[in-house]
Amino acid sequence: MCAQATHQSNQEQTPQTRPPQHQDRQPGRESDMHPRPRYQAPTYKPAGKLAGKVALVTGGDSGIGRAVSVLYAREGADVAVAYFDEHEDAQETKRAIESEGRRCILLAGDVGHPRFCAESVARTIEKLGRLDIVVNNAAEQHPRDNLEEISDEQLEKTFRTNVFAYFYMAREALKFLPDDGAIINTTSVTAYRGSPHLIDYASTKGAIVTFTRSLAISLAERGIRVNAVAPGPIWTPLIPSTFDEEQTATFGADVPMKRPGEPDEVAPAFVFLACGDSSYMTGQVLHPNGGEVVNA
Repeated sequence: MCAQATHQSNQEQTPQTRPPQHQDRQPGRESDMHPRPRYQAPTYKPAGKLAGKVALVTGGDSGIGRAVSVLYAREGADVAVAYFDEHEDAQETKRAIESEGRRCILLAGDVGHPRFCAESVARTIEKLGRLDIVVNNAAEQHPRDNLEEISDEQLEKTFRTNVFAYFYMAREALKFLPDDGAIINTTSVTAYRGSPHLIDYASTKGAIVTFTRSLAISLAERGIRVNAVAPGPIWTPLIPSTFDEEQTATFGADVPMKRPGEPDEVAPAFVFLACGDSSYMTGQVLHPNGGEVVNA
């Protein structure tokens, strides 16, 4: 088979799932994506499962974090949204939360620094009065063809955002979380199957799984539950800000469902883990990943 025919065959085998697009900076901007990720879950029926609660969601300005924040508000929670510098996206999230009749505060800064995490928790307590749920969700990723291309700076920064921040935020939150509190960490399908072009990122996600299990055992006697969600390919700003146009265009086509998931298809898993419906679950990981079977 000639090279051109092979190329055409590969194109046929990998259908386009999204318009080609790329953003030159990370974190990406949800406002610049087309189509925009879906976060409002129009068919979701709330039941007051988080009434009177307060949640702190990192990376809550967009993507999965935004969808989680909005559903938490719909279930009756006030929400503190921590984000880096995507102010326009954060304001849209705030408007969406307030449209559900709940309070929202925005916390801009770098979760990779312990001082910002401490300040975020302190401001949440000051402005919203309490803290019941922590969602560690912020992350970054930087593809490289091989291990040799991962610089010391990239390695340290990826682990600082994806792992250290989870430690920092949980450590501060534990000063205030009640005995029925919940910590929910966002890991990834890459923690289970690996990723040859995201070696450092996949390694951080594996660390998050172990952090979740270890912290869950540590806090079991206090009644604080610690669980995680391991999404597969989800259409968020991290995708066009990470991959080139060709990769973005076929994003998610390789899973059994042949498409990327939407943030509002993942957010209900975070609601379940935050509320009393999951009262007998701790140290566990849920897998909304489009049908990819992993060894959990």
